[in-house]
Amino acid sequence: MTDPAKVRRHAERVRELVASVVRTQIKDPRLGMITITDARITADLRDATVFYTVLGDAAAQAGTAAALDSAKGMVRSTVGKALGLRHSPTLTFVHDNVQEHAKHLDDLLAQARMADAEVQRLAAGKAYAGDSNPYREDEPDDESAEEDER
Repeated sequence: MTDPAKVRRHAERVRELVASVVRTQIKDPRLGMITITDARITADLRDATVFYTVLGDAAAQAGTAAALDSAKGMVRSTVGKALGLRHSPTLTFVHDNVQEHAKHLDDLLAQARMADAEVQRLAAGKAYAGDSNPYREDEPDDESAEEDER
């Protein structure tokens, strides 16, 4: 079994190497404004998944995905040589849509804030439906009241 710390180090190194290769060696005009956000590698160091984001519309995202797919072999050989492993890990590029998830969460939080404000507005100036003290209290027995008087 491979050491998890070693796997994390290799994953970080893969992320750095892919970002460097994308920035300096890939000259594909379809490649848009790309950011390599994360890389994960399996415990046997054979498969690596690289997450990226692209600034732009759907056409820019599709073009960047095609450019990364066509340059996958060159990026893999560069990563393999730099890592110095027996087997060069296969690379899989996955579009990381964290920005869309963050926008969706912000929208949900805004809806929750509006619902809370509406509840507060409706509750302003209202009173409880029952008694002020909703808990049942035991009434003192007549005998104990007589003993207290003595």
